Amino acid sequence: MLVLDAVDLFADGVLRYMNVVLVGSGAREHAMVWKLRQSPRLTDLFVCPGNGGTQALARNLPIASSDLDSICRAASDHKADLVIIGPEAPLALGLADRLATNGIAAFGPSRAAARIEYSKAFAKQIMAERGIPTATAHVLTSRQEARDFIETSGERLVVKADGLAVGKGVFVCGSRGEAMEAVDILTASDSPLGKAGGTILIEERLSGREVSAHAFTDGRRVSPMPFACDYKRARDGDEGPNTGGMGAYSPALWLDEAMEGSIHQNITEAAISALVAGGAPYKGVLYPGLMITAEGPKVLEFNCRFGDPEAQVLLPRLNSDLLEICWATANDRLAEAEISWSTDACVAVVLASGGYPEEYETGYAIAGLKSVDPDVLVFHAGTTRQDGEVLTAGGRVLTVVAKAPSLSEARAAVYRNVQRLHFTRAFYRRDIAAPSENARTD
Repeated sequence: MLVLDAVDLFADGVLRYMNVVLVGSGAREHAMVWKLRQSPRLTDLFVCPGNGGTQALARNLPIASSDLDSICRAASDHKADLVIIGPEAPLALGLADRLATNGIAAFGPSRAAARIEYSKAFAKQIMAERGIPTATAHVLTSRQEARDFIETSGERLVVKADGLAVGKGVFVCGSRGEAMEAVDILTASDSPLGKAGGTILIEERLSGREVSAHAFTDGRRVSPMPFACDYKRARDGDEGPNTGGMGAYSPALWLDEAMEGSIHQNITEAAISALVAGGAPYKGVLYPGLMITAEGPKVLEFNCRFGDPEAQVLLPRLNSDLLEICWATANDRLAEAEISWSTDACVAVVLASGGYPEEYETGYAIAGLKSVDPDVLVFHAGTTRQDGEVLTAGGRVLTVVAKAPSLSEARAAVYRNVQRLHFTRAFYRRDIAAPSENARTD
């Protein structure tokens, strides 16, 4: 494990404990809170704004993750030694920079480094300069320009909003008509994505299997995590609209070690090196979402934080102290951290509100939370507590996670427990980590 020096952890010969503020409100953040609570060095833990699950492990503060002034003020008021930033939006707004200005350590990249996620056009530029494999793409800045390009293109295209779109700015199209419709949605004056679709990327549609390659980095040292696979479509068989993620599993047994090493070196480390060379050293978690094609791995997108639901299957596999890793990362000392992972498998299934990712209703009571097996985890996302009940308060409501020696055992356990949870119009995918998708399940 990481051993920090006397200045860092001791004051007057007494072991120093840390106050932490965590930013975010999803199941990813609940998983991070759960893992941080295992650290013997943690004292007070505050979450901005948190959810019904984090409330049981930390003190929720009614501060939106986009309210940078209030987050910085809360960190100062609560004498936070470290602020851990979960979602991408506050990183894109420059929260890590604001905290640095106030002398508060932050786990998460600067706004300049986070640009690799919040501008897909910028990420494409980085990849082109460094020879990082990715889909051929065209950047277009108007509705008419995009429609004209589609008229002269093939049938299989992917249309993407350049900016952040909470998992809803990517349209995988099977025809020119579908691509035209995607452009119209992104550029509409009343688009729910706002300015995110002001610039559009139109890419060739890749074929293969998707995988997420997470890594911790302080800009100098890169420590890869196990690979994970998530499910973005709403319904079984990868049908329906894109979502923020309906489930995940780890490890990806179908991925061989040689390819894993190539991904880390030629994609993740290459991107971090490019950001450093461009004057934007990267601190936090970076993960490329990849398509493993017949020609090899190609980047679909870069993300400047833990994935959700990938975090929910990675953090239970982490044997080490997450707080120490985050502290070391924020203070340019990741090389001193000993980071180890369990060989066990994890499977996560998301329970969502009926209608998600489109319109849905909230305020329904959640039943069955006390009937879940003690070794199965339930991470809250869209929940709130009211009058002793846990109520739905979002699209993705819960992530149920099971850990076991094999994927097949973890999958059986997670679905056994998912069936014990109920709320009005709840739905979930039934094909997460199906054996047909991972031939080497055991």
